[in-house]
Amino acid sequence: MFKFITDKPFWVNLTVVVVLTFTLIFVFLQLLGVITHHGQYLSVPSVVGKKTDEAIKYLESKGFDVVIQDSVYTDTASMGTVLRQIPDPNSTVKINRTVQLTVNRVTLPMIDMPALEGKSFNYAIDILRRSHLRLGDTIYRPDFMRGSVIEQVYHGNKVLPGKKIPWGSAIDLIIGSGLNQEAVLVPDLVGLTYDEAKIIMQENGILMGALIADPGITDTANAYIWRQSPPKLNEHHEPVYIQPGQLMDLWISSEMKMQPDSAVQ
Repeated sequence: MFKFITDKPFWVNLTVVVVLTFTLIFVFLQLLGVITHHGQYLSVPSVVGKKTDEAIKYLESKGFDVVIQDSVYTDTASMGTVLRQIPDPNSTVKINRTVQLTVNRVTLPMIDMPALEGKSFNYAIDILRRSHLRLGDTIYRPDFMRGSVIEQVYHGNKVLPGKKIPWGSAIDLIIGSGLNQEAVLVPDLVGLTYDEAKIIMQENGILMGALIADPGITDTANAYIWRQSPPKLNEHHEPVYIQPGQLMDLWISSEMKMQPDSAVQ
């Protein structure tokens, strides 16, 4: 074999080497193009807002690899859906490109209950908001810590700071109404919405008693008060007084309506 090569003129051997080299380079480049899908591109479809499992199947059917980059939680999107994707929707990329997804969790995260006792009512509300919790009911109770939280309640039971509770839970607050037991005039709540009536009752330290709703009410907050007990005036049309901490019963309706004599309930 070596004799065959050495018997040939140098320029012949050089020509063979050059041709062989270019042939190998050409074959390599062709194979590289096949391996890397050179010249083959796809448009990345948008999967933001889709269910995670559906998004993955859809992307894979289009020739993409899929990786869950992060799992977070936001209450502004449906749980278990895609929040973000990389590359962006409608981007042009090579085939087999990996699409990274950030998805919304399928379960609510657990968070630590903050310490609200001893805090002012307004400050407690701010802490709840920053802790991804919301205010439930507010109940006023005679106590020297007027306007401050004296107890924090979750599902009817006192909840201690640091206890794990689900994101977005409603926390009821018991607020001190002071020790002044001077009676106050019963406010006239007839014609107000339930939410408006609750604010006035809280300001006067009056507790919510029975809430009697007409059939078919779906939005309690915006329902109208059409009757209250105790009434603003008695049968002699004299003002009625109530002690802070006492209960008031309310009747609500989806439409505003008045009794024949709304002064006497």
